[in-house]
Amino acid sequence: MITIFNEVIQYLKYPVLKKEQNSNFLYRFRKLIDLLALSLITTFTITFITGFLELSGLLDTGKHSLKEIMKKSSTLKVTLLAVVVAPLIEECIFRAPLILFKNPKTFTIVFYSAALLFGYMHIFNYEINTNILLFSPILIAPQIIIGLYLGFIRIRFGLLWSIALHALYNGFLLSLYLLTKNAIT
Repeated sequence: MITIFNEVIQYLKYPVLKKEQNSNFLYRFRKLIDLLALSLITTFTITFITGFLELSGLLDTGKHSLKEIMKKSSTLKVTLLAVVVAPLIEECIFRAPLILFKNPKTFTIVFYSAALLFGYMHIFNYEINTNILLFSPILIAPQIIIGLYLGFIRIRFGLLWSIALHALYNGFLLSLYLLTKNAIT
């Protein structure tokens, strides 16, 4: 996993529109799994920080939209939305167009802008108030960073791979949420 971390960091220093030459499925699948692990480590690390901010009383995230959706919808419906619909739609909006920007400078701007927009779109998972807006950079940091990882795999391997990573990521987090919710109740 250190290898994929270093690859991503090097790529993010100078993002370029260049596909990976190795098209071996197992090679790509291993990279996908490594990126999934990296994504989860990133998310858990930042979630630990936001949890600390909440415990210290500095941050009140209020109601999260997932809790509200879970009250109103079946687990199957939420799973389909989170693991199938959202990855398809969000990847088509935020990552599919990346290959249209051939100019290196424009590509870099669009690459980073897509990740930022993707991240900030997720601010609507919270009830918007001054506290949420003030802490929004840390609250949506996981989505911004995941947006960068998704952009990386999209450019290197193709759109289906970013959809797969997005689906696996959402599926893992949703499963974890459901397990903890059921363990508590």
